[in-house]
Formats: sequence, structure tokens, C-alpha cells
Amino acid sequence: MQYLSSSQIEQIEQLTRQWLENIVIGLNLCPFAKSVYIKNQVRIVIYDDDLEGLPQFVQEELLYLYNTPDTITDTTLIVLPQLLQDYLAFNDYLGVMDSVLESMNLIGIFQIADFHPDYQFAGTQKDDLGNYTNRSPYPILHLLRENSIDRAVAQFPNPETIFEKNIQRLQLIGREKWMELMQMEGEISKKYSQLAKYVLE
Repeated sequence: MQYLSSSQIEQIEQLTRQWLENIVIGLNLCPFAKSVYIKNQVRIVIYDDDLEGLPQFVQEELLYLYNTPDTITDTTLIVLPQLLQDYLAFNDYLGVMDSVLESMNLIGIFQIADFHPDYQFAGTQKDDLGNYTNRSPYPILHLLRENSIDRAVAQFPNPETIFEKNIQRLQLIGREKWMELMQMEGEISKKYSQLAKYVLE
């Protein structure tokens, strides 16, 4: 596996931020994301080493969060542009991440959420619209503080309706338009912003 150049890493981070800003936040798929993102409390790291070293890397990132106030860094996205491109392999690997949390005695303090270009919820068909809420430009491991989740849920009325509202937004967009937008690079930010304005009106 080749290491990424600095320009490649910069491009990957830029596309990840565009996805966050224009899809996750712009379409309000996660109503908790905006408050920490605008405060620069979201850490994005690009991992370009091999799979063998990933558990140690995740441990180091968890320790960083553990030792850092949430007012400085609330959450971390570990982006994997060269690993686990197959969704089934990625999904199976999440068991290794659970083992990392357990070995560090961090169950109940942190959790690891996941995003993937081919994300698929259990019991769904690959092209079901609900799967697109968790689809991202690259495989991503999302390190979350449990107490931050609890605070966010407490401030949001009827959190159980989030998924239903997301489906309604995706139905407005349509599958073909969504796929087209997810693959764009050049004008991606502008087009995502236009889409968000249309869906949220």
C-alpha cells in the first residue's frame, strides 16, 4: 500500500468536510452535528497506514479524546481512504473496534459509530433510501463521547423522529440525484448547498 501525498490527504479531508457541511449538516441529517462543528470541536484525521496498525491508531485517538476537554475536541472522525472499501469487511471489522474499547475500559465512556460509501442497515436492501443517511465519501470511524450524546439527545425534542425525517428528505432528493451529488468533486460544495436549500425550504 502506498502512502498518500500531502496533497492527496488535503483533498480527502476537504471532501470529508464538504460531506459534513453540505450533507450531514446542510441537510440536517444529524441535528447534533452543527453545534460542535461550528465551534471547531470536530477532529478529522486521515489514516493511510495498513490495517494491522489501525487498532493502535484508534487507541491513540481515544486516549487523545479522553485527555482533552470536550470544549476543545468533542469528537473525532478517522477517515480510511485506502482500507475496508468492501462494506461487509468493514462491518465485520467493527467487532475489532468494540474490542479496543473493551480493552481500554472505555465502554460507556466512548462509542464508535461508522459511515461507509456502501453503508447498509441490517434487514434492508442495498438501495433502500434509509441507507444513504450513513453513506460517506470514504469509510469512517466516528469516535463519540457518550456524555455528549446524552446532552445532545436531551436538548432535542423527539429524537426518535430523526430517521423518519431523514427518509422524507431523501425522498425529495431521489436516489439518482443523491448518487450524482455524492460522486461530484469540482463544484461539490456549491451544488450541495443548493440542494440543502431546496430540501429544507
